Amino acid sequence: MKKIMLAAFAALVCSLQIFAQDSTVQDKVGQLEKQRTELINIEKEALRKEVEEINERLIKEEISLEEATKLKEEAAKKHALNIENASAIIDNKIALLERNKGQDITETNSQLIVGIGAIDEDGENVIFGINIKDGESIKKEVKYDRRTYSDLVIAFGLNNALFEDQSLNDSPYKIAGSRFFEIGYAWNTRVFNNSNFLRIKYGFSFQFNGLKPTDNRYFVENGNITELQDFPINLDKSKFRMDNLVVPIHFEIGPSKVRKTEEKIRYSTHKQFRLGVGGYVGANLSTRQKLKFEENGGEVKDKIKRDYNTNDLIYGLSGYAGFGDMTVYLKYDLNPIFRSPNIEQNNVSLGLRFDL
Repeated sequence: MKKIMLAAFAALVCSLQIFAQDSTVQDKVGQLEKQRTELINIEKEALRKEVEEINERLIKEEISLEEATKLKEEAAKKHALNIENASAIIDNKIALLERNKGQDITETNSQLIVGIGAIDEDGENVIFGINIKDGESIKKEVKYDRRTYSDLVIAFGLNNALFEDQSLNDSPYKIAGSRFFEIGYAWNTRVFNNSNFLRIKYGFSFQFNGLKPTDNRYFVENGNITELQDFPINLDKSKFRMDNLVVPIHFEIGPSKVRKTEEKIRYSTHKQFRLGVGGYVGANLSTRQKLKFEENGGEVKDKIKRDYNTNDLIYGLSGYAGFGDMTVYLKYDLNPIFRSPNIEQNNVSLGLRFDL
């Protein structure tokens, strides 16, 4: 009895699914038939207006009776072909729907575009080098002249600190071991209407400035004083890092290639010299120290997150120069790393910058 009931239930479910599919197909076919009727009515109305305009020109004696007859025949032929072609398209869609049980395979219209950049030259968003356009965005009207472009900014290189009356050779931090990394997003807007020689570049960036003390030392916070002290056992790693969020602004100069068509005009700095001069202002998000050493036969990793008397307000000068997307990048914090009464030292970074 149970087997019979299960079989009947399965048959009922199958019937409902078939009914639902048929209902879906009928609904879609009905919509397409409605589109056909609307298209026919639109073409008929367009033909009627065209014939009226021809008759008005005939009454005003702008054209002869023979010319008017010829124009009416051409108009009728054109709109009849429009109706015929549109109806053929709808007939094909209906046939596909019925053959594929409601799945309209003609509606798929997408593209996967792989590239580098934040916005391509036609204004489409590119996120980390991948841009997915749907059918709607493909038909998007192209803006003739875009004054603002955007880039993903990545920079990295050497980091250190400058002391008053002291050279980098005397720095208490390792030259090669101390490094920085920066990632951000920037907009680039040209200043003049018909020239791209001068631009303003602005945005936001996360800066990670690292310092590695020399001679087996680490940072110790004693009240309002932060100083380097010898670690009691041998250190495998001693690293001090400041994480900042800043808003950089640069004036950028350099030539551009102009690509002009009837649809659009674009200015490209690809493989062109670029020079940017400006600065940044922001805030220190966190300060931490990482120590790695061996104790009692085991490896110990200490990650200490404290204030370490670092300045909360970050501001400085920066600049870059080079060709195309890659430039040499220099930045210098005008604010001291540590608050008074600590010894004044300012963070400085030199590396490569990529505007992608």
